[in-house]
Amino acid sequence: MEYKQAFSNTCDFLSKINDPGKVASYIPELGSVDPNKFGVYLTTLKGENFSHGDFNEKFSIQSIAKVLSLVLAYELEGEKLWKRVGVEPSGTAFNSLVQLEHDKGIPRNPLINSGALVVCDILVDHLQNSKQTFIEYIRKIADNHSINYNEKVAQSEKAHGYRNAALINLMKAYGNIDGNCDEVLDFYFHLCSIEMTCSELSRTFMFLVNDGVDPFTKERVISTEKSKRINTLMQLCGFYDEAGEFSFKVGIPGKSGVGGGIIAVLPEHFSVAVWSPPLNEKGNSYKGMRFLEMFNQATDSSVF
Repeated sequence: MEYKQAFSNTCDFLSKINDPGKVASYIPELGSVDPNKFGVYLTTLKGENFSHGDFNEKFSIQSIAKVLSLVLAYELEGEKLWKRVGVEPSGTAFNSLVQLEHDKGIPRNPLINSGALVVCDILVDHLQNSKQTFIEYIRKIADNHSINYNEKVAQSEKAHGYRNAALINLMKAYGNIDGNCDEVLDFYFHLCSIEMTCSELSRTFMFLVNDGVDPFTKERVISTEKSKRINTLMQLCGFYDEAGEFSFKVGIPGKSGVGGGIIAVLPEHFSVAVWSPPLNEKGNSYKGMRFLEMFNQATDSSVF
């Protein structure tokens, strides 16, 4: 089935079903988002675009930004990065303290909260004026200078970030955080507050569709080998403790965020961003997961 028909059919079906998910309320700024919002944007390597619904409305991408911080840290730190964070699926909640203590302060992977905090520690150490340098890095990858942090979301997360504070202090106790915990947390909260639309998000991740090279500007963002490893990590670890089910049902690399966004890429074919704020019990967008499952089955899109 052609992308256009499958895209249209899937969006039409999902626009008519009830959503049993719940908007993330533990971050008050996210809890105020309209639960009826639904947007999708797909960009192909051939330059085709398909869109639906609220695809041009900005939302907080949250943990999706962890992929982009990982890309930069991997470029700066190289293979040394993996001495401080693992590459295994977590199998537990994204903010688990029990697992982190069991593993003596080494996070299972860089896409759960503790792993992303280690990545942020690396970036704060490497970058002068880390927040400004990082957002400029994102703008360059996205080829869009309007992308920015949402200060209200960042401060809301900071005011309720007790578990993240516990995670970073536990890792500090094990010697796996080098910098100042408050400074690293501030960078982390801003990282998660970055806002994009579905169209901007889909465009931003096209370099992971094309072996690390932006197919439109022709600039290399990351090496081919590292691009494949980033995609592998998204495949294995991109959906918290629902990553196995996502691989089983959808079969492409992706990353979710508690703002209701999901980015997914099929290397050599397309990048697709979905936004629907209500989350399932695992913390992933209910309709976003359903869209990707239905669309990929209809188009036989899978890395397997």
